[in-house]
Amino acid sequence: MSPDQYCQQKTAASGSSFYYAFLFLPPERRRAITALYAFCREVDDAVDDSVDRQLAATKLEWWRSEVGRLFGGQPQHPVTRALQPALLPFGITAQRLNEIIAGMEMDLSQTRYLDFAALERYCHRVAGVVGQLAAGIFGYREARTLEYARTLGIAFQLTNIIRDVGEDARKGRIYLPLEDLRRFGVTASDILQARASDAFRGLMAFQAERARSHYLRAHELLPACDRRAQRPGLIMAAIYRALLAEIERDGYRVLTHRTSLTPLRKLWIAWKTWIKA
Repeated sequence: MSPDQYCQQKTAASGSSFYYAFLFLPPERRRAITALYAFCREVDDAVDDSVDRQLAATKLEWWRSEVGRLFGGQPQHPVTRALQPALLPFGITAQRLNEIIAGMEMDLSQTRYLDFAALERYCHRVAGVVGQLAAGIFGYREARTLEYARTLGIAFQLTNIIRDVGEDARKGRIYLPLEDLRRFGVTASDILQARASDAFRGLMAFQAERARSHYLRAHELLPACDRRAQRPGLIMAAIYRALLAEIERDGYRVLTHRTSLTPLRKLWIAWKTWIKA
């Protein structure tokens, strides 16, 4: 199996909405973004698939060393070997790849976030930076597009957090800011023990509105001259906003259910968005 085939398999197996946004790209850009996504999946899995925190930390340290080998011209892993040809053409830097690793590392030591400022720092590392790297692969002319991509990445992560509240709670993690829990009269115990209530639904409606505001802000930031090049990001935004709407229609049953869209619906949204953008 070639490095590109490994990344393609890793991306397709994840079932992520991102896969559908990649389908419409030219081959060189599609290979680059698929390799970047596979890198993110590998470092994320290093944390999520390891029961032992020290083992997870060791795996992340290996990936940090692998980034050094990648930029030294001697990558070992199929993902970094696939990513190597994209470094110069698309402005992929070691600093940004290491910042993604640092974001994943936060999950080893932090299971609560005091306020949104703290959560946003985490979201920037694990998603905002990814958005900026992706924007470089898609292509842009104005620097403001990088801020659009960062804001959109944070919107994606906020949506993921809403969708995965129950799943994260079963791992002992609560990403919803504690200041928001206090504001709506919801305790950490309520979430960890999956106790749904009107107060909890109010809390989740507030989180959904915050995510929506980030989508709107991102669209305001995107320069018209870069809109066509950034269509993959717009596809992802359309799919994620549809997912957010589905979660809302389902009454925020995120403590016990994981809402998802069918592959056919994702493909339809992707095609429709690509044609319109």
